[in-house]
Amino acid sequence: MRKLRIGVVDLVSKGPTKALYARVMNANLASIMPQVVSSWCEAEGHDVTHVCYTGFEDLVAELPADADLVFVGAFSEAAQTAYALSALFRSRGAVTALGGPHARCFPEDAASYFDYVFGFTDRTVLRDVLADCAPHRPRGRLVSAARQPLALPGVRERWKFIEPTLRKAPALKLVPMLASLGCPYTCSFCIDAAVPYQALDLDVLKDDLRFLLTKQAKPNVGWHDPNFGVRFDETLGAIEEAVPPGSISFAAESSLSILTEPHLARLKKNGFAALLPGIESWYDLGQKSKTGSLRGMTKVAEVSEHVNTILRYVPYVQANFVLGLDSDEGEEPFELTKRFLDRTPGAFPAFSLFSAFGRAAPLNLQLQRADRVLPFPFHFLDNNHAMNVRPKSYAWSDFYDHVIGLTRHAFSWRAIARRFAATNRAMPRWLNALRAVSTEGFGRIRHYSELRARLETDPQVRAFFSQATIVLPDVYAAAVKRDLGPLWRWLPAGALRHDHHAYLNSHERSGLGPSPLPSLAAAATPRASAFTG
Repeated sequence: MRKLRIGVVDLVSKGPTKALYARVMNANLASIMPQVVSSWCEAEGHDVTHVCYTGFEDLVAELPADADLVFVGAFSEAAQTAYALSALFRSRGAVTALGGPHARCFPEDAASYFDYVFGFTDRTVLRDVLADCAPHRPRGRLVSAARQPLALPGVRERWKFIEPTLRKAPALKLVPMLASLGCPYTCSFCIDAAVPYQALDLDVLKDDLRFLLTKQAKPNVGWHDPNFGVRFDETLGAIEEAVPPGSISFAAESSLSILTEPHLARLKKNGFAALLPGIESWYDLGQKSKTGSLRGMTKVAEVSEHVNTILRYVPYVQANFVLGLDSDEGEEPFELTKRFLDRTPGAFPAFSLFSAFGRAAPLNLQLQRADRVLPFPFHFLDNNHAMNVRPKSYAWSDFYDHVIGLTRHAFSWRAIARRFAATNRAMPRWLNALRAVSTEGFGRIRHYSELRARLETDPQVRAFFSQATIVLPDVYAAAVKRDLGPLWRWLPAGALRHDHHAYLNSHERSGLGPSPLPSLAAAATPRASAFTG
């Protein structure tokens, strides 16, 4: 095998940014699998340049101009950026490959712009691509292992790629780690629900924690597990065996069913400073929240008491909600969330709009079959800037009225002040305040309000949302052009459009059941668990 010049790009940001919150947090959103791919490529004897793009770098300048192969890891919101980047490097003679959640969710579309589109990626699959390293055009090759890899390079092996990224973070610096892959729960809308739960090697975990203490005085670790602590005693036992209690600060996404009071006491003892439980709905998912068949206000009271208990042990709690689920109807679900926030002032609310990401979940077949999926450009599919599923029980205008009302309630000055007062450590206090007054709080109020006005005044927007046309409103194309900056001129013709029924069409042509293509970066931080909501 010839020695290759390889670039690996982790697209944390979808374009240049000057936002203060992005400056503080984007470097902490680095994905693990791009680091793994970089490590594996180096182990195969190739020259590797790894770039975590946070929106502040000159991305093109940081990658080798004479690269033979460029890997890109991307969420769907960065797909247009990835497509433009691929076109640029193809023009220079490079072969390009895409991995990450977008490769899993929309492989048919991605294959039009990349030579390789990765599903599950182990070292054997990667080695085959490195050996081939050839253009595949006009349609790229879909490549995938049969399952998630059984083992991944740990922090020690990835450190040369982790450390430069941490230097970009001005204050909080989170080292990404994994104790498991997949999830035991079956939330119908979730990308991880179809991935079998798999614990990773605890000896690697212990070695990584010990290694970190040789590199930093008080490391901060962000667990990227879709649901941390499923095998609670084994995982915490490994942490306790590896490092002294409190020597490392941890943040993790975990279900309320795991966060019992005895477990919370043990998490506190071992330095867990942030937890991100998923509440999701007041009507469904009782197994995940340990509320069984409880619904409505009864569930609000139960969950609020539970989250307040968590806050007595852990200083930072983000409560995750999904708005617009099919179980929602009328004003009640939004009012219940307001009551939860009133009862639980210390929890930071993270709202996601119900969205369909291609092959991510079998539920999307039903949504596409019912013609409820809108062809928004991927650029807006970040769970907030566009909801690409027509609500089952709401007119669009009514739905956004409710979303605006809830967001204003959650990020009013009164709520910000109560959250500040209910938080007992300086870093969580100021992080909550920064999130509230930046793009996540005030910024979303402004965005939703502008969109709601356009539903009344812009005929193009109104026709698109009503599904009278699939022609993209000018305002969305202009936003992509603005956000991509210099990369806009490299965006291929037609790349703002995609077949929003591709999963259904493929399913019906094959006559087979759902078979989502897994991802190169299934271990990448889910957005709701990365302090972004």
